[in-house]
Amino acid sequence: MTDSQLPQEQDPKGQPAYHIPVLRDEAVEGWLTDPSGIYVDCTFGGGGHSKALMEKLSKDARLFVFDQDEDARRNLPDDPRVMFIPQNFRHIGRFLKLHKIQAVDGILADLGVSSHQFDEPVRGFSTRYDAPLDMRMDIRQQRTAADLVQSLSEPELHKLFEQYGEVTNSKTLAKRIVEYRRTAPMQTISQFKSALQPVVKGNPHKYFAQVFQALRIAVNDELGALKELLEQTPALLKPGGHVAIITFHSLEDRMVKIFFREGNLDSNVSEDVYGMRANSPFTLITRKPILPKEEETKRNPRSRSAKLRVAELRP
Repeated sequence: MTDSQLPQEQDPKGQPAYHIPVLRDEAVEGWLTDPSGIYVDCTFGGGGHSKALMEKLSKDARLFVFDQDEDARRNLPDDPRVMFIPQNFRHIGRFLKLHKIQAVDGILADLGVSSHQFDEPVRGFSTRYDAPLDMRMDIRQQRTAADLVQSLSEPELHKLFEQYGEVTNSKTLAKRIVEYRRTAPMQTISQFKSALQPVVKGNPHKYFAQVFQALRIAVNDELGALKELLEQTPALLKPGGHVAIITFHSLEDRMVKIFFREGNLDSNVSEDVYGMRANSPFTLITRKPILPKEEETKRNPRSRSAKLRVAELRP
């Protein structure tokens, strides 16, 4: 998501919203298979998707919610059906096993950054504020965005900005960072943006959004975590169970698309003489991604880059 300059969303009382769930109804429809089943929300956040799901679940259902950001705990409902697990969703299998859960009926992941994280200046996700250059979703981890900026080599920085942010002049940007850090610090957002000013290309807001996206993805190993989640889903779902994933940029969406279609993340899977790929364990519920309707993008501009894909584990 590269919308860190957008204004804060508000709840019905006019207060800044923790997070407005994107594609809420569509996600719940794709997520739900059995009203009495067991479900996992991999990215609990403000709890919007979980709340909408719980309204459709029976009293016997169970919902396990993961979030590595401790701030999300404050949004937990007072409901015995819900179990909060303060961990990255890459550990989904291990923690479900700890709770003696062998398989679940549905898994949902709403990837990216919550509105709360963007709108909390001290977290360092947004280009709108001056704060430490942090960007950690889990503050228990040590490495921050400032650490990456100060320690990665020029080729590593070039690759990071090119792959994760699609920054057009990523090589020039990497060179500028390495030269600048020899004589001055880049520990805060303002210091970092000031250092980059001579190489900003095109729209400054878009440019910095792409740069910040790249750093955020690297700091939190977002693509690595998504890979681990996807690879665990076939073993965690019951036959007929659904996995629904909302992505916010092309790197994520491509991974999800390939995994649902192929059953693995090797995009070069061989085809037989009939042009058929190896059997995937999934049936696609959404042949094409579901996009937010115009009404939702007007109400919540941060939803405009969202894509929802849903797959079912074959019996």
